[in-house]
Amino acid sequence: MNSTLQAILSAAASFVVISLIFAGIYLICRATTKRRPHPLPQRRTRARRSAPDLLTSTSFISIAESQLFDPSLNKIEMADLVNATRNFSPDLIVGDGSFGLVYKASLSTGVTVAVKKLSADAFQGYREFQAEMETLGKIRHDNIVKFFGYCATGLDRILIYEFIEKGSLDQWLYDTSSTHNDTSALRLPLTWKTRINIIKGVANGLAFMHNLEKPIIHRDIKASNVLLDMEFKAHIADFGLARSLEGSHCSTQVAGTMGYMPPEYVHGATMATAMGDVYSFGILMFEIVTSRRPSWPIKIESKEEIRLVEWGKRMISENQEMKMLDASIPKEELKEREVLKYFKIATLCTNEVPKLRKSMKEVVKLLDQIQDETTI
Repeated sequence: MNSTLQAILSAAASFVVISLIFAGIYLICRATTKRRPHPLPQRRTRARRSAPDLLTSTSFISIAESQLFDPSLNKIEMADLVNATRNFSPDLIVGDGSFGLVYKASLSTGVTVAVKKLSADAFQGYREFQAEMETLGKIRHDNIVKFFGYCATGLDRILIYEFIEKGSLDQWLYDTSSTHNDTSALRLPLTWKTRINIIKGVANGLAFMHNLEKPIIHRDIKASNVLLDMEFKAHIADFGLARSLEGSHCSTQVAGTMGYMPPEYVHGATMATAMGDVYSFGILMFEIVTSRRPSWPIKIESKEEIRLVEWGKRMISENQEMKMLDASIPKEELKEREVLKYFKIATLCTNEVPKLRKSMKEVVKLLDQIQDETTI
């Protein structure tokens, strides 16, 4: 057999062997497919089906979430809350928080509490719940609303606080038709002294938070998040946006309410800071003595519309501080020297440059000097 014929026969044999190998692989794959058809779609279907089953379980709480629960915090059973709120009766709603409704309730112990039932929206509700557990659930201060406990059952996330009798500062500044719980009685205007004491209370609460070993920033200081008790003492509330600081910055998105947000947040800052709280506090200082909403434009003589902080600084530059005050403040207790000191502090807090603002610890000291004869 010549070499040419041998080469042809060898090539033909190789072709046959390779063909048999591919045929065998094809048959094996086909048999496997018949035994287990469409594995990927089935796997996706099981994943979609299992998630709702877990979330609707009355005992489900994720491992990651449960790690946030301080063992010292009081866990309150859903059955107790259903009884206390008459099955979350609309008649007991006393407020609408940033992410849920707030109910007034009386626990079986006789204690009256505020019960915030967070929105069922998974992202917002869980984020607020975690924020409250990480911050408010672990701190105590006379000017910060007390956290009594929580309930976590299925999709429900509920937070329980002390009940603050006179409602929010926002109500007292703008809704003078009635007291918080008695619609038949007129609400008297806040005096100058009362307003100063309220703003001092907020300053003390913020200074405490900012000077913790692991500082906390609130990120949403505003009139509706300041609650007043029977003595008109201020209690900072609604910590749903609060975050703990790492170093001097909070590695989270900026947040807040328009009108109170500092310019650096509006202009694209990516990290929230304690100085952001200071700015919002300065806006609150302007608001509480002028009774003008920060988000509402003010029309000046030139017919131009400007924000509260811009209007305030313009009036100060023209030595018109006394004309800025809420007309309902009783005039007999007003002292121009105190008013000038007050607005100077508000201006320091709302400096456009964050590093030039005073810290809350410094602000507390300055507010304590308002009624002193010394100048600021």
